[in-house]
Amino acid sequence: MLDQSEAARQHDKPRLAREWVPILAKYREPDPARSFFELAVTLGPFIGLWVLAWLAIPVSYFLTLALSVMNAAFLLRLFVIQHDCGHGSFLQNRTISDWLGRGLGVLTLTPYDVWQRSHAMHHGASGNLDRRGMGDVHTLTVMEYRALTWVNQLRYRIYRNPVVLFGIGPGYLFLIQNRLPLGFTHIMKFWISAMGTNAVLLLWLSLVVFFGGWAPILLIFLPTTVLAATAGVWLFYVQHQFETTHWDLEEDWQLHEAALHGSSHYVLPAALQWLSANIGIHHVHHLYSRIPFYRLPEVLRDHGELANSNRMTIRQSLANVRLHLWDEKSKRLVSFAEAQTI
Repeated sequence: MLDQSEAARQHDKPRLAREWVPILAKYREPDPARSFFELAVTLGPFIGLWVLAWLAIPVSYFLTLALSVMNAAFLLRLFVIQHDCGHGSFLQNRTISDWLGRGLGVLTLTPYDVWQRSHAMHHGASGNLDRRGMGDVHTLTVMEYRALTWVNQLRYRIYRNPVVLFGIGPGYLFLIQNRLPLGFTHIMKFWISAMGTNAVLLLWLSLVVFFGGWAPILLIFLPTTVLAATAGVWLFYVQHQFETTHWDLEEDWQLHEAALHGSSHYVLPAALQWLSANIGIHHVHHLYSRIPFYRLPEVLRDHGELANSNRMTIRQSLANVRLHLWDEKSKRLVSFAEAQTI
């Protein structure tokens, strides 16, 4: 419930982004019982659907694939739980949280310590034009694109093509790229994270092949992983790639302004919001990443200004696929065609 001062404040001018920080700090404490409940209702169905899909192989390949498609949603939710572990928002005990994240990283094919570091860099530099390149979707400005040779322009166009971004890219990222600690190859800790994850993953998949042959790999593991990866990449894309997102050069960049105005509020149907663990409430998450995912709706209920900020529906999000370049003059993402007229 809102107190009178809060209700009155909502009728005044919008708060500055940094003014939200002490307000959102009130939501940061996780509830261990709730956290373990959320883990149980995600990991339990994931394991159960894996078993059912395996049992269905002799009955019907189509049934097996259907169960694998369903299970991709739970794998995506496990990734978001791992994501909260990385932020220290899922459990109060950081040691338990980190080891839980490492365990989930085997299922999500994501070396936990490597991802945790790159994701922290993403949060610390989101919207900063001078610090692009780690944990984000590669985005050029209009002027940078024009300065490229035609070959490099073609490479960028291929990279930003939806077939590559959402078709080829997710599978490549999770199945291949994540096997090495790219960007951190000079640090032993991250080699241990990547190779340790790879070793446990290899052991798990070897046992699957030993007991079930290649059918569970082809009909369960790969479809579940690739579909979850595709959904995850799409969510990450629309959370930051929209027309009125926020980018600035280092000298003008401000962390909280970039967090609030450079992250979307992806409004999803209740079922999809649950399966994606509220990650669509991304503007609040970037403003205060220590809030557990299950408390994010509570923030929106209490603060209408945030509930109505940066809203994006599924239909509206589809238009973001055509946006490719940041126009520093108009402060918006534009398409290649629009860039020609600027």
